[in-house]
Amino acid sequence: MIALRIDALNHPPRTHAARGAHRGLRWPGAALVVALVLAAAGCAATPAATSDSPTTTRTVTDAEGTLVTVPASPTRVVVLSEPTLDGALAVGVTPIGTVTGRGQSTVPNYLLDRAGDIPLLGGIGQPNYEAIGAADPDLILVDGTSVNNNPPVIEALRQIAPVVVTGYAGGAWRDNFRQVAGALNRTAEGEQVIADYEAKVAAARQTLAPHANETFSIVRWQGTAPSLILKELPPGQALADLGLRRPAGQDTEGRGHSEPVSLENIDRIDADYLFFGTLGGSSVDNPNAGGTADLTGARTALAAAEKVPGFTTLTAYTENHIILVDGSAWTSTGGPLLMNRLVDDVLAALG
Repeated sequence: MIALRIDALNHPPRTHAARGAHRGLRWPGAALVVALVLAAAGCAATPAATSDSPTTTRTVTDAEGTLVTVPASPTRVVVLSEPTLDGALAVGVTPIGTVTGRGQSTVPNYLLDRAGDIPLLGGIGQPNYEAIGAADPDLILVDGTSVNNNPPVIEALRQIAPVVVTGYAGGAWRDNFRQVAGALNRTAEGEQVIADYEAKVAAARQTLAPHANETFSIVRWQGTAPSLILKELPPGQALADLGLRRPAGQDTEGRGHSEPVSLENIDRIDADYLFFGTLGGSSVDNPNAGGTADLTGARTALAAAEKVPGFTTLTAYTENHIILVDGSAWTSTGGPLLMNRLVDDVLAALG
C-alpha cells in the first residue's frame, strides 16, 4: 500500500465507505445529491476493483485521511481545480477533463498553452456532474480550492469514480502536489519536479539578493477595489522562497482567497514594489461577467485604479514600481508549473 498523508492529520484513516456513513449523519442532503448525480450522469456506482479484475489497483490515503482504491495506472483522469490540473500536467499526465480557472471562462490563463484543448466539465466550485459522468473517468482529483467543505459533493463524485482529495485551500503547494503525484503513481517524477524547483529558487535568490531589503506587495484589483494576496497562496509562498519581504500588513496568513481592502485604507497595499493583476470582472459564482486575467486585463484594471483617490500617491506608483502580471498566475492558485512561472516573472521584472 502506498500511503499519501499530510503530517498534520491526527485522526486515523477511514475507508471512503465508512467516511460516507459518518458524514451522512452531518449532511442529511448527501443521499439526495448522490441520487441526482447518478440520474444526471446515467451511471451506476463504480464497484471497487478486486484481485479478479483486469485492472490493477492501489490503495492511497488522501489528504483527509480517507483510504481510496485507485487504478495503478490511471488513464482517464478528471481534475476539478487549478492545483490538481497544474500538478497532473507537471508529472506528464494530461487529464481528459477539467474545470475553468477561478474567475475565468477557460482553463487558467497561465496554463492555456498546455491545457487549452482539455474539455471543460463545469466551473471551479461548480462541476457539471452529467459531463463528468459522461467522460467516464477512472480517477477524480479535487481539493479545497474547488469543492470545499462540501462532503455531499465528494460522496456524489465517488459514485462516478474514485476520488482523491489532494489538499486544502491555503495549504502548502508541495503537500498538495505530492498527493497529486502519488495518486497518479508518479511519485518519483513529482519529487524531481520539486527538486528542480528548489534548485531554480536557490539560483534566483542570489540574483535577487540586491532586493533583500525592499518590500513587495501582491494585489488583485477587482472591479473598483483591491484585495491583498497573503502568504499562504502560491505567489506569497514564491516571494518567501525567493527571500523577498512583504510589508508588515501583508506578512501574514488569512482566511479565504484574498483579503479585501477598503478604499479608505488603500495605503495598506503599498510597498517598494507592487505586483498588480486582476481576474477581470468575474468571480467564482459569475465566471462570465467579463474582463480577462492576462496582462491586457491588468492594464485595464490599472487604468481603473488610477482614478481611485490615493492610488497614484502610493510609493510603488510614484517610483514606477507597479509590475503588471497575469492575474491567473499571481492572484489565484496552482501547483509547480505556477511556482516556476512566478519565479520567472520575478526574475524578468527584477533580475
